[in-house]
Amino acid sequence: MSGWAVTRPGPIASGPLARVSRAVPEPGPRDLVVRVEACGVCRTDLHLAEGDLPPHRPATVPGHEIVGRVIATGDSASRFGLGDRVGGAWLRGTCGVCRYCRMGRENLCPWSQYTGWDADGGFADLTLVPEEYAYALPEEADPAELAPLLCAGIVGFRALRRSALPPGGRLGIYGYGASAHLIAQVALAEGATVHVLTRSAAARRLALELGASSARDGYDEPPEALDSAILFAPVGDLVPVALAALDRGGTLAVAGIHLTDIPALTYHQRLFQERELRSVTSNTRQDGRDFLATAARIGLRPTVTRYPLSRVDEALADLAGDRVNGAAVLIPDHPPAR
Repeated sequence: MSGWAVTRPGPIASGPLARVSRAVPEPGPRDLVVRVEACGVCRTDLHLAEGDLPPHRPATVPGHEIVGRVIATGDSASRFGLGDRVGGAWLRGTCGVCRYCRMGRENLCPWSQYTGWDADGGFADLTLVPEEYAYALPEEADPAELAPLLCAGIVGFRALRRSALPPGGRLGIYGYGASAHLIAQVALAEGATVHVLTRSAAARRLALELGASSARDGYDEPPEALDSAILFAPVGDLVPVALAALDRGGTLAVAGIHLTDIPALTYHQRLFQERELRSVTSNTRQDGRDFLATAARIGLRPTVTRYPLSRVDEALADLAGDRVNGAAVLIPDHPPAR
């Protein structure tokens, strides 16, 4: 197996990833060995590489938006056959017996495990995916366009539901990268009015092309009061800005796993009149199934910027610098024949 591992967490310019060669992964009883066709580059991967998220194990291969083909299975694996296309996502394991798992809230399981953090992920040519946490993916689709659905899409979909957007409501989206440009399409398909607020001029253009009613700088006021808002940018300074843009009874959902410090909030100006501030933690597998079904139903199409796997540093640097249009996706330098 050949891939890229986080060996020295730090700024992307310092080269925190190194090329590694390891033995072909041996599947556990319920594992799939997957040959990677594409892997999305998520902002969480950037946080892991730069040390914003502490590593759970040394020299882990990041990447949790994995599209690939099954080339081997564990002895007890039965959901997929050889050659099937599957997706591996951020959530890769839960205990199944704690109170959160039994309540259908497995995203809060204290013993949850994550791809590219607790186990090697998809910045490689081969990886392991537990079959119970794998998703069946369409055979005819472009794997690079499927990859962002598996985290940017799924977690963004949970954030949309956490924002409590009413039917026909007014949604504000702060930050407009991989997740936001997918979820804006879902909200629009469901009849919402979408206002995008982001610092990137290219992202504002993309938002308008995809149907947003307005696109302004992240610190600007939207043209109307918002029923709901989602903060995708990992910038705590935007929390009071987004709260101030909410109408009475509005909800702000913070979608990222990492956020810089939130400044002091003035209760009467920011939270009073039943405004709500909510966090979003990972996703459940049901979120994934619901989102993938929704994406297929509405014909969701990601905008992707492709990078060869050998240029992973460039992909992460472009993500850090807001130079990626839509979602960054790694593809093998020499894609295997079907």
